[in-house]
Amino acid sequence: MRKPFRLAALLLAAAASFTAHAAFPEKPIRVVIGFPAGGPLDQHARLLSERLQAVLGQPVIIDYKAGAGGTVGAQELMKAPADGYTLMLANTGVMVINPALYTKLPYQTTRDFTPIARTAMQPLALLVNPKLPVNSLKEFMDYTRARPGQVNYGSAGNGGISHLVPEMFKSATGLFMVHIPYRGSAPAFTDLMAGQVQFMAESIPQAAAYHKQGKVKALAVTSRERNPALPEIPTVMESGLKDFEVVGFYGFLAPAGLPADVKAKLSDAFRQVMANPEIRNRMVAQGADPAFLGADDFAKYLAAEMPRWAEAVKKSGARMD
Repeated sequence: MRKPFRLAALLLAAAASFTAHAAFPEKPIRVVIGFPAGGPLDQHARLLSERLQAVLGQPVIIDYKAGAGGTVGAQELMKAPADGYTLMLANTGVMVINPALYTKLPYQTTRDFTPIARTAMQPLALLVNPKLPVNSLKEFMDYTRARPGQVNYGSAGNGGISHLVPEMFKSATGLFMVHIPYRGSAPAFTDLMAGQVQFMAESIPQAAAYHKQGKVKALAVTSRERNPALPEIPTVMESGLKDFEVVGFYGFLAPAGLPADVKAKLSDAFRQVMANPEIRNRMVAQGADPAFLGADDFAKYLAAEMPRWAEAVKKSGARMD
């Protein structure tokens, strides 16, 4: 009689587990962001959260855990139960640059997290001081090649995307420029506008605003297609570098070990959110390109991006303890 009893108990447990997951979600969902309020990730989370609430039928609460380039937020997610009620909105830096940049990183992207959905890609614009006597990326390359080591480029800090994209550009062109790191993009922009640095790579929203004001000059965008915020500006590939496409991404992740049915439900919820035309239009206005990938495809994308950015970090020589 023991075996039938044990089998019945297992069936009941399995049925209870299925019922619990089928009812997901039954309470609010927390989205951790590893950066301060008001930044691009915060804007992206707020844009999607209202629609996500409507799809899932539960409130979505944004929780800021800023520090160490997003590392504090990633550790917060690692500590959370793998039940789908805690997610993290992360970017390229947190998921694929930090593992190559930090010598003592407390997490591994492919081991410690469950990818849920990639929601956006974020191209950058290549900018110069408006007084520089160049009007195209080719002219800038010729200008810099004739002045090796005399052209400086600014970034928001060592190892960030605004540092690594120019390093990729240098590698692709053989140009010699000097890196000047700043503590954030604001002081870097100030010095670019003043001519203390001559070149910079920055995300589209801020770059487009300053370009339209004449405070900087945009020469190219790093995406495969032209960006709606800068429709007159060619891509780097149009400018002669045929294989140069470098964009950041935004995506949602959960702790490792998330049940497959909960993962599928969350991923489908983001698919529904991203299918909304108003959401897509507002995302473009924020400077991000709608680019949904479901859970499995997002996992493959992360695995492919990690070695690419690791190579860029290695060539740049950037390291963080």
